[in-house]
Amino acid sequence: MEREGVSRRAVLSAGVAAVAAAVIVPALAPHPAAAQAKVKPAMVQYQQMPKNKQECDTCLHWVAPDQCKLVEGKINPKGWCALYALKPK
Repeated sequence: MEREGVSRRAVLSAGVAAVAAAVIVPALAPHPAAAQAKVKPAMVQYQQMPKNKQECDTCLHWVAPDQCKLVEGKINPKGWCALYALKPK
């Protein structure tokens, strides 16, 4: 049965496609829970003082003004931890 040029088959096909898209697309999106959790400072020997010339603000994991990609909490830019990796130049 067609009404105004739209068939029942076309309406049903569009409905199936919409349901499939609603189910598949969110499944492909990254989930925030899948992100790596930060570690506690004590687990990586975090200290408020630098170790030799190694300081948090020269580390690959440093996020200004006071964060680290790997260690939780507020981080001193002149601190240090065992995860230190010199930022490439």
